[in-house]
Amino acid sequence: MSEARNEIFETIDEQHADRSAATRRQLVAGAGATLGALGLMGIPSAAMATHRPGHMGPNTPENILNIAATAEVLATIVNTVGPEKLNLDATTKANIQAAAREELIHYDVLTSQGIGAKAVTKRIWVPDAVFASREALLGTLVVGDQVFVNAYLIGVTVFGRSGGNAGGRLARIAAEFMGVELVHRALALQSLGLLGNDRVFAKFGQKEEVQGLPTTGQPGFYEITEAVTILEGAGFGFGKQGSAAGAFYEFDEVRQRTPDPAGVNTRTPS
Repeated sequence: MSEARNEIFETIDEQHADRSAATRRQLVAGAGATLGALGLMGIPSAAMATHRPGHMGPNTPENILNIAATAEVLATIVNTVGPEKLNLDATTKANIQAAAREELIHYDVLTSQGIGAKAVTKRIWVPDAVFASREALLGTLVVGDQVFVNAYLIGVTVFGRSGGNAGGRLARIAAEFMGVELVHRALALQSLGLLGNDRVFAKFGQKEEVQGLPTTGQPGFYEITEAVTILEGAGFGFGKQGSAAGAFYEFDEVRQRTPDPAGVNTRTPS
């Protein structure tokens, strides 16, 4: 029996400790049947790394919040500058400009006094290739937004595990952000002429199935620092020159011209 499956069954047993042994065995058996039907019996123990108390590794709340804030810096820059440099159709331009404002608001919420995240840097090296064409920009957004979805799902797991009202609130906010990143990804796919609503579940550890992306066939990640590794591998640089030809963009300068469409609503988390 795998470590991951053991933990699931042990959790069920603990949560129903007040019930008879026979009842607990029935619950565990039912969970096993459900996991088997869903094809989850063989999930690797690494997939549970962010779920197990005492095995946090780099997935500390502080690391997750700071990396998320830094990612929102990058996203604000790319979504602001992209429509400035490229001739986009009206719908695509409007969607990307709205995303720019939404990423900026995410950054402001994360770095607010109530949450306390701090971006690792606000000076981002962006590869020239990102702004080379409409397709390049949209492809970058599809990949980047999936990275953000994965990162916020780690946040949901870790914050939810921390318990209490504060942990629950952070988990909910991370889920709210994750949902918005999914929308951004879907709209970028649609502008590429692909199916936007292609996910039954928000992708976490599963392999990327969309064809033609730099990440096609690659699995998701379970450690928050992998988000940085993936983005650096794509040529971005955080406070330093990236591996691809490009230029530095200063967040504090770019945010001054980030679009603020009137149609962007629900501007505060619950």
